[in-house]
Amino acid sequence: MASGEEVRNKQVIFGDYITGFPKESDLKLTTATTKLKLPEGSTGLLVKNLYLSCDPYMRGRMTKHDRPTYVQSFTPGSPVTGLGVAKVLESGDPKFKPGDLVWGHTGWEEYSVITTESLIKIHHTDVPLSYYTGLLGMPGMTAYAGFYEICSPKKGETVYISAASGAVGQLVGQFAKLTGCYVVGSAGSKEKVDLLKNKFGFDEAFNYKDEPDLDAALRRYFPDGIDIYFENVGGKMLDAVLPNMRLKGRIAVCGMISQYNLERPEGIHNLMSLIVKQVRMEGFLVFSYYHLYGKFLETVLPYIKEGKITYVEDVVEGLENAPAALIGLFSGRNVGKQVVVVSRE
Repeated sequence: MASGEEVRNKQVIFGDYITGFPKESDLKLTTATTKLKLPEGSTGLLVKNLYLSCDPYMRGRMTKHDRPTYVQSFTPGSPVTGLGVAKVLESGDPKFKPGDLVWGHTGWEEYSVITTESLIKIHHTDVPLSYYTGLLGMPGMTAYAGFYEICSPKKGETVYISAASGAVGQLVGQFAKLTGCYVVGSAGSKEKVDLLKNKFGFDEAFNYKDEPDLDAALRRYFPDGIDIYFENVGGKMLDAVLPNMRLKGRIAVCGMISQYNLERPEGIHNLMSLIVKQVRMEGFLVFSYYHLYGKFLETVLPYIKEGKITYVEDVVEGLENAPAALIGLFSGRNVGKQVVVVSRE
């Protein structure tokens, strides 16, 4: 397409701030027109979006917050924004040129003008580009930082991962196995449990929906306790884990998806275990670890090429299916990393 040409630009627009469970109708598909030209004097990029990432943290952006938080809320009436993979069409930044492939924050639309802040150029194209929404993008870095930097794993330790078949959990489990740990994961369906054991190589896995007593389930799988818990769920799951931690155990708090749609979050009753067991529990944001991205690639790319890591994506085609894909995260509809294909070009 020629520079300056006016084209149709399909977009997913955020309606208004919500409480409770999000609905597909909170996001609206529209078609605007845009000129394939950077605004005069812009230092940003004009990009064509290829792959978009659906991530649980986006639920928090659908709510208006009274207090500052780590990521801005969406703007009602404007396109949803999130992480994605894009191709540069025009650049106002000398570090990028037309034809470059990048991953970072972009709009849920076919074409976007974006800033280059925190944008990462893609150099390794011998793996699927969609991996940069997951395995080689923010979820991959989250798994790497949370497991290696916060949990400091040692061979022979016991590791438990909740929401283990998701974009982050499936990787934490494989990192743990490569470290020589005993690994158990939980998920919400038989299909996901089978995936954990047969595809990702977990030692054991269980469907938390089939366990009326989570404490008993954890004692069954960890008779001697848990050294490392990678927390993705919160609520009743965290409460059950705390008394089952071992002395000097570590908990990396990555997310709490069970709480995101509650107007009143659930309380935790077993915090005394942190004292008695001398457990270290630490929350983290992946952005604080992006300086390790080069080291992360050096570790993970060889694992991919040697077949030591596998990754499962749940891919939907077309922006028109993006709202359903995002909302489906909160009922566990996705199997693996949820990706929206805007264009394969």
